[in-house]
Amino acid sequence: MENPRIALDEAGATLQDVISTRVLVASTRQEDLVTAWEVVRDAFGEHDVPSTLMGVTVLGYDDQLVEIEAVAAVLDT
Repeated sequence: MENPRIALDEAGATLQDVISTRVLVASTRQEDLVTAWEVVRDAFGEHDVPSTLMGVTVLGYDDQLVEIEAVAAVLDT
């Protein structure tokens, strides 16, 4: 979850600004999806956002196992 935090920070946002997530896990095993989800859920703590968790056959990079898409909303001041 370090990469999403860095990307959010560079955009002027935090995990608390996230309004939805999509987590893709390169596995057909439900246990792997649950493990990945627990890491994401724990990182957000009490900030429970609508999320989609999906198992996929392959992701874009060699040896990539998880992809996290997070949409954040911040006030433009």
